[in-house]
Amino acid sequence: IFYTYIMRQGYIHIYTGNGKGKTTAAFGLALRAICAGCNVYIGQFVKSMCYSETRLVDLLDDADASFGSLCIEQLGNGCCFDGAIATEDILMAQKGWKHCMEVLQSGKWDVLVFDELTIALSLGLLRVDKVVQDLQVRNSEAEIIITGRYAPQELIDIADVVTDMCEIKHYYKNGVLSRKGIDC
Repeated sequence: IFYTYIMRQGYIHIYTGNGKGKTTAAFGLALRAICAGCNVYIGQFVKSMCYSETRLVDLLDDADASFGSLCIEQLGNGCCFDGAIATEDILMAQKGWKHCMEVLQSGKWDVLVFDELTIALSLGLLRVDKVVQDLQVRNSEAEIIITGRYAPQELIDIADVVTDMCEIKHYYKNGVLSRKGIDC
């Protein structure tokens, strides 16, 4: 037996901070859960590009039936960090969050990852109070993983696990761009 505790109570995890590895940690947890037979849903806010990790769905398509399933959906219109937030960005985030709550309430998914949700909150695409309220009345058996910089205190307050990824040193500062398979 690989684990000693069967999931009956879901917890809220937050991976935040200015360091690298928030999405990577969430996808690592997702892969671990899938290998344990859990069904995993990943909703990516803000992102619209097909990063390398989104190809996991293709890899798992032909997997043994003892594995759990995976669904990845991109709920954003691309990065909008330049300060120009379009109405379309707000509408997509709101529609995406509503969809995530429907997915959560369906009971089909054991683990749900809301990737870059805190970015959508910090940009004002979603209201913090609405997200906190929705998470407090969620399906209590589902494990929730939230990623992104700038996690608001209200979200941290309701979380069970909070990890602050702190940048000590990064090769970006030396002009190294994102590298396929490592950063994207």
